[in-house]
Amino acid sequence: MSSAFEVCTAQHGSDLSVELLQCVSDAADAGREDISSGLNSFFLIYAGALVFFMQLGFAMLCAGSIREKNVKNVLLWNLLDSAGGAFGFWSIGFAFAYGGQDKSLGKTFIGTSGFFLTGDTDMEFWFFQYTFACALSSIVAGTIAERTKMMAYLCYSIFLCGFLYPVCAHAFWSSNGFLSAFAAEPLWGSGVIDFAGSGPVHMCGGVAALVMAIILGPRRGRFYDDDGVELDEPKAMGPHSVALQFLGTFALWFGWYGFNPGSSIYIATAASGDVSSLAAVNTTLGSAAGALSGMFTSTVVDERKTGVYTWDTTAAMNGCLTGLVAITAGCATVEPWAAFVIGITAGWIYLAASALMIKLKIDDAVDAIPVHMFGGMWGVIATGLFTSPRRLETAFNTTENVGWFYEWGRGSGNFTLLGCQLVSVLFVLGWSACIFTPFCMLLKALNWLRIDPLEEEVGMDISRHKGPAYESEGSAKAEAVAELSASRRDLMNISQSMSGGKAFSREAPKAEEPDKDISVQAGSAHDA
Repeated sequence: MSSAFEVCTAQHGSDLSVELLQCVSDAADAGREDISSGLNSFFLIYAGALVFFMQLGFAMLCAGSIREKNVKNVLLWNLLDSAGGAFGFWSIGFAFAYGGQDKSLGKTFIGTSGFFLTGDTDMEFWFFQYTFACALSSIVAGTIAERTKMMAYLCYSIFLCGFLYPVCAHAFWSSNGFLSAFAAEPLWGSGVIDFAGSGPVHMCGGVAALVMAIILGPRRGRFYDDDGVELDEPKAMGPHSVALQFLGTFALWFGWYGFNPGSSIYIATAASGDVSSLAAVNTTLGSAAGALSGMFTSTVVDERKTGVYTWDTTAAMNGCLTGLVAITAGCATVEPWAAFVIGITAGWIYLAASALMIKLKIDDAVDAIPVHMFGGMWGVIATGLFTSPRRLETAFNTTENVGWFYEWGRGSGNFTLLGCQLVSVLFVLGWSACIFTPFCMLLKALNWLRIDPLEEEVGMDISRHKGPAYESEGSAKAEAVAELSASRRDLMNISQSMSGGKAFSREAPKAEEPDKDISVQAGSAHDA
């Protein structure tokens, strides 16, 4: 390939001239732009891959946090998050979130162009945003594990990625969003500062999880016995593998380095590099502080109650995750010391919110609601308190409205930014709850929501996934497996009589072989 100088001399001659110098200068500028564009594209693809790696973290964390009789089920759910979410986000989700961005159009509620990736779309940007949508869907998966039908899961995964989340993303990040700091006329001259998604991703997913957990109801035996009598103490259910929990937590922490630093979108300038670097440092400090706060506070509380020092691994892990969620909004606009304070507070918020869920008898199988809904809410509000002028100018090119604590330092007490943050919290709460509630009620009315009580007792792996995840499976009661086997044979006999012949190629299994029966015929019955 010819150099820029060779091309220019061929056009303008080798004699020094204004035209030759201008040609070389233009070629050099074009070359730098090409390099910058390629570097930015690689940065987004790499960051998106890290965020996608979080799906592995969600899968391991969820699988480890529940009972072993439902492991295959929840692992499949996390895989389908990526599959169903890809369809929903490709078809309509991305268009609703970012379609038709044009500041001259003013503020809009939803995007209106770019469906099925038609038109001029930056593919690396689509990929990065798709991974965000999948992360949100996986938040709900953990909460409703062990008692939800596959049909319900497929429906809500597509609905979350295709509609519920995109509207929140549009409001926060589109140049036409009514909350967006990137709009031509942002809310109250400021707009909401949420750099990577404490509100539109984590809080939105957490509210959806809360709504579905309430409508779905708790797992059998969690708060009430089979006769509906309230238990003196909630029954502990899981985790079956602390090792998987820890691996999942570390995988999520690792993926967060794509989630937060990658949200700068660009990396080819010194300023964007500074923004990403700060986001990485604050992500580290927020998560570390959350883990320490959650574990040591739990230790102190237990010692006061029992007189014995204990070290709660769940409090450490979920405190870490809550710290990550909380620092996501302000990771590029707060100082490192503030990130540590935000993380410490996040650990306390997790412990309080987790206790509140139990008190309210809301069954959250993996504590996703305290981590994501409450942690996300704190993250959005904390950004309105701790955003510093220096960091805000680098990340958003403005210093007009900063964190409330800094405003008091200025002697003004300006409430603008914190007010915008509170408005955004109310919007996410209202939008997610008001839209997702009727959706879940519809699933319940269609009998697509909750599995049969007997299948729940046996476990989803045996009843719907052709056998247990582990050969040592022992959590399913033998009598319950036998009862489920008998019900499946009855259903098979009905199917045969209606069809006038054999409906299956295999003979009906014997009653004394319940395990073989279930593994062979699992999934043959229609949903209850």
